[in-house]
Amino acid sequence: MVYLRGFAFLLTVTLLIVPVSFAGNEDRYVAERNAMVSGQIQGGGVSDPRVLQAMRDVPRHLFVPGELRSRAYEPRPLPIGDGQTISQPYIVGFMTEILRLKPSDRVLEVGTGSGYQAAVASKVAGEVYTVEIFETLAGRSAKALSDLGYRNVQVRLGDGYYGWHEKAPFDAIIVTCAGGHIPPPLLRQLKAGGRMIMPVGGPFLTQNLVFLEKGADGSVSQRNVLPVVFVRLLGH
Repeated sequence: MVYLRGFAFLLTVTLLIVPVSFAGNEDRYVAERNAMVSGQIQGGGVSDPRVLQAMRDVPRHLFVPGELRSRAYEPRPLPIGDGQTISQPYIVGFMTEILRLKPSDRVLEVGTGSGYQAAVASKVAGEVYTVEIFETLAGRSAKALSDLGYRNVQVRLGDGYYGWHEKAPFDAIIVTCAGGHIPPPLLRQLKAGGRMIMPVGGPFLTQNLVFLEKGADGSVSQRNVLPVVFVRLLGH
């Protein structure tokens, strides 16, 4: 389901039959995806078998612009329009694994972008709610996720700084854009016992991925886990 400008629109899913002539390309992408997982993801230290399988299954090349599909499995971020990027594969795997997602978890993502991170998370969690501030990206990612059959992902057009109050609380929160601080609304929407990962730092300053856990008493502990470079958290 897509939420645009406060209204809900159900997208009709069209099943596409891939012509036999494209089979070679698909085989190539499967081989590239497997090589990406064994080389970049496992090679970088990600070991959760469910995360690794999710990244083998999700067709990353279908979440990037057509002219960049040949580069989809390279170890680098790629532009997706509106000044935004799809994160490099290792970062997606790392951020997914550190949240220790369970099949029953409800996850919030801030910064849908291409929809790729949401697709990966949807393979290891129960429900994924993702918010995107750019209308073009929200519509495009929602269509891609729907066309590819990710039924447990909902996309909303809005300012992710404020989360998604109507769907809270969340077991885990993934923020895929860097802010100067942790948004208080997101902390309020995180369950006791919940986990959150977010890049923190200014656009011209050092950024670190910050991992947070919320205690049963509402207290929050946090630690820096990895230096990174992300696009800026907009809005608010």
